[in-house]
Amino acid sequence: MAANTSPIYPAVGKIGWGILTAANTATDGTGTVATILTADATDGSRVDRVRFTPLGTNVTTVIRLFLNNGSTNATATNNALLKEFTLPATTASNAAALVDLEWDADLVLPPGYKINAAMGTAVSAGWQITALGGDY
Repeated sequence: MAANTSPIYPAVGKIGWGILTAANTATDGTGTVATILTADATDGSRVDRVRFTPLGTNVTTVIRLFLNNGSTNATATNNALLKEFTLPATTASNAAALVDLEWDADLVLPPGYKINAAMGTAVSAGWQITALGGDY
């Protein structure tokens, strides 16, 4: 079978997000997760970047991003750890902006695959995780 010899580009933008406050200490993608983005069911999707935005005052924690094959995340073999980041402690202020973090993901997801997120330590205000990309 010949490989695709013509470049393809996303046909329409795709944005997905979720908010986390609760702890999930599982490092295999099981347990309580937020589904950040689900790839297009027919042609898949591209994820260019993922942004982490604090929603107020939080303690330091770790965020883990998992690739899920579109099946239940309760089965560990359906999940693969993509990346983990330390999210810093944040303090809400009316005088200074909270700083968000960004990961240049550069991922192509097969049809129906998901990006799930879990946080290692419970936080007060929460973090919003936003994936930006497009559907093929």
